This record gives sequence, C-alpha cells and structure tokens, in this order.
Amino acid sequence: MLQKFNSKNTNILVSIDNQLIPREQAKISVFDSAVQGGDAVWEGLRVYKEGIFSLDKHLERLENSAKALAFEGVPEREVMRQAIFSTLEANNMKKDAHIRLTLTRGEKVTSGMDPRLNQKGCCLIVLAEWKPPVYDNAKGIRVITSAIRRNNPQMLDSKIHHNNLLNNILAKIQANVAGADAAIMLDDNGFVSELNDTNIFMVNKGVLYTPSPDSCLPGITRSIVINEAKTSGIDIVERNISLTECYTADEVFATGTMGELTPIIEIDGRKIKNEGEILALLQEKFRKSISEGCEKLPF
Repeated sequence: MLQKFNSKNTNILVSIDNQLIPREQAKISVFDSAVQGGDAVWEGLRVYKEGIFSLDKHLERLENSAKALAFEGVPEREVMRQAIFSTLEANNMKKDAHIRLTLTRGEKVTSGMDPRLNQKGCCLIVLAEWKPPVYDNAKGIRVITSAIRRNNPQMLDSKIHHNNLLNNILAKIQANVAGADAAIMLDDNGFVSELNDTNIFMVNKGVLYTPSPDSCLPGITRSIVINEAKTSGIDIVERNISLTECYTADEVFATGTMGELTPIIEIDGRKIKNEGEILALLQEKFRKSISEGCEKLPF
C-alpha cells in the first residue's frame, strides 16, 4: 500500500523553529544532526475531527526520547504544543491530517559525530499533511517475515523513538520486493517483535496476545488496545510469541497511530483465519476512545 501524493499538500506551510515556511522553501542546515547522523527523535500524530489524538502522550514520549539521547535545549512542552496548533491553523487542517513532529539535536558548528559540536539547541519541525490512515482497516494487509532483526536494548533501545530508521527501512525493502504491505521483524531470539511500522497482536481461543515490549516500541495505540481489552473482560497476555503461533492464530492484527487497528490477512503466504469477534470489538472500542482521547483544536 504505497501512499500517494495529495495535491492539497502542494502549498502547505511547515513550521521550523516556530517559523512557518512554504513547503518548497522548508529546509534545514546540512550541519543539522538529522542530516549528519539521523540524530533526531520524532512522533506521528493523527488529527481527527475531534482533535489531535493522544497529544500529551506523544509529547511525553518525544521528551523521553530526547532525554535518553541527552539532547540539550529541548523546547518546553507548551512551545511544542503551540507550534503544532499554529501549523494546523495556518494550513486550515481540522481533520484527516497527519503530523510528523521531529526534534533534532540541532545544528553543529562543524561536521562531526560529537554532540558537543551542537551549540545552538534543538530544532523543532512540525510537518502536517492531508493524509488518510496508511492501511485499509477493512481490507487488511499481507506481510512477510524479514531477515532483519529488530533492535534490542543491547544495541539500540527501541524505546527511543529515534530517526535512524535504517533497521526498519531494510525490513520494508524486503516487504516491497516480496510484494507485501509490511514485514514482521523478529527479536534476536527469533520471537515476533513487531512490524516494521506497527505493533502486532494475535488472538487464539479467545485470548489476546502481544509480544513482550523488549525489542519493540511499546506503542501508544498498543497501550490503548491493551487497556480496552482489560476493560472489556478480554484476557490479554504479553509474552514471547513464535511465528508458528501467528500462522495458526484465529485473528492477527497490527496497531499504530497511522494504521489504527488493521487485520493481517496473510503471513509468509499463510492465510490467517481471522475468525472471531475480538478485533471487531476492539476496533469499535478504539473508535469510541478517539473522542475521549483527542485534544480539541483551539481554532
């Protein structure tokens, strides 16, 4: 499912350090850490007609990622909130939009790896586009298993939501070559971790399972699904999951901000039964949670 260019995004305004700049002129320095080494953190936010979903949770995760990477000069949360609101207002975006919020370590005085070369503070980028969810929640997606392992805390902790996404991109390339929509990434022990862009759940005999968040990002949508399952009386278990269990599960689905809750209909050529009602129930619960979890826009 390749995302398509939307002509409505031709003349959007992008916020860079609180300055609104036309798309074609929106640039950062070649000395910026994002260019020099992928040294940045990011969040993807969804804008519904009810507002921005889970805004504070996303900003908290951004701040935590920046702290883990020892960023200095991180903007106050209210500054980031206002930059987001201003960007949406300038583009008259009140629904059906996606925000790519990026915080780089900032510009270096000379090229190099050493963070001490960053002496101007962080750079905040708010890129908002007219964009639908990346996956068709009714049709579902086909996935393959990637040979690329998901990072674990021994290497680069996946709890840091960083911009150096080559690990995931290599897995996505394998999915593209195979003609699939996404790739399952395993951990270093061969257990299912997550997809290259979303978390994963499976259902077997009425019990909902999801991988332990050792090598995967404990996503915000993932946490909502877990909480909704608990309040609905669905047994939920976090543990190591093998591919074979996914192949033979009653239901398998992916979760994420840009994908919401999407059924996985095929894994490595094995058709998934998708027999049951748990995904449908959780999709309904998630839609209801949107209105409760959205922050209304101030314009």
